Amino acid sequence: MTTKRGIKAYGFLVLKGMGMGAADVVPGVSGGTIAFIVGIYEELINSIKSINTENLRLLFRGQFRSFWEGINANFLLSIVLGIGISIFSLAKIITYLLVNQPILVWAFFFGLVLASTWFVAKEIKQWQVKTAVSFVIGAVLAYYITVATPAETPTHPLFIFLCGAIAICAMILPGISGSFILVLLGKYFYIMEAVKSFRITVMLTFMAGAVIGITTFSRVLSFALRRFHDATIALLSGLMLGPPNKAWPWKETIETYTDSHGVVKPLVEQNIAPNTQVIEAVGLMILGFTLVYALEKLSTRKGA
Repeated sequence: MTTKRGIKAYGFLVLKGMGMGAADVVPGVSGGTIAFIVGIYEELINSIKSINTENLRLLFRGQFRSFWEGINANFLLSIVLGIGISIFSLAKIITYLLVNQPILVWAFFFGLVLASTWFVAKEIKQWQVKTAVSFVIGAVLAYYITVATPAETPTHPLFIFLCGAIAICAMILPGISGSFILVLLGKYFYIMEAVKSFRITVMLTFMAGAVIGITTFSRVLSFALRRFHDATIALLSGLMLGPPNKAWPWKETIETYTDSHGVVKPLVEQNIAPNTQVIEAVGLMILGFTLVYALEKLSTRKGA
C-alpha cells in the first residue's frame, strides 16, 4: 500500500510530523487535528492498521522489502521522525512557556483549534440525522473531558504503560489531546520531565503502551471511517469543540492540589473574561487561525 513520493514530498511529511508533535506536546491540542488539516489523516490510520500479523509474517520470513512496502514504512518513518524532532526539541520550551507565559501560549492554540474544527467539519459530504447525532455526542463527550478534574496517580510501570496506550489513542483523534488525557491521568508533567531528563525506562514503558494502543485502536478507527465516513467525521468534529473550552487563555484557579513532589498545581479552573495581555493574545489567536488556514491550503495544493 506504499504511495510513491519523491524526496521533497517526504521532506514535507517530516514537517507535517513536526506539526503533529508540536501539537501533541500541548495539553488541549491534538496531533490528529494537524494530521487531518494537512491531508494525511486517513493514510496515517490505514498505514498504522497495516502493521498486522500478515505483514509481520513477511518480516519474520526475511521478506523485508515486502514488509516495508506493506506497512507504508517510508510514510510512517517520515511522520514519526517529525514527531520525534518536535517532542524532543519543544518539550522544554513549551513546558517553560506554559508556566511563564500561559495566556499567550493558550491564545495561539485557541486560534489553531478553532480553525481546525471548521476545516474538519468541511469533510462531511452530507448532513443527516445520524450525522447530527454523532456531532452532538462528540461535543458532549469533549466538553466532559475538558472539565474533568485531574487525578493524582501512581508511577508504577504498569500504570505508565496504560497511560501510553490511552494517550496515543487520544493523540490520533482530532479534537482529543493525548497530552490533556495525561493531565487528567496526573502524568503530563511526569512524562514531560522524563523526556527532558531522558529517563529511558519511563520512556520505553510509555512507548510500549503507545505501540499496543495505537495498533489496536487504528483498526477500529479505520473501519469506522470506511463504513460510516460522514458520521465518524461528524463525531470527530464534535470532539473538536472541546479543546477551545480547555484552551481559553484567561482562567481563574478555583482549587489547587500538592503533587507527590510537594509542588502546588491547579486542580479546578474556570474560564473568565479577558483581563490581561488582551491585544497580544488576540494577535496570537489570529496567527494560530491563519496558520491552520495556510496549512490547509498548502496541503490541498501540494497533495503530498
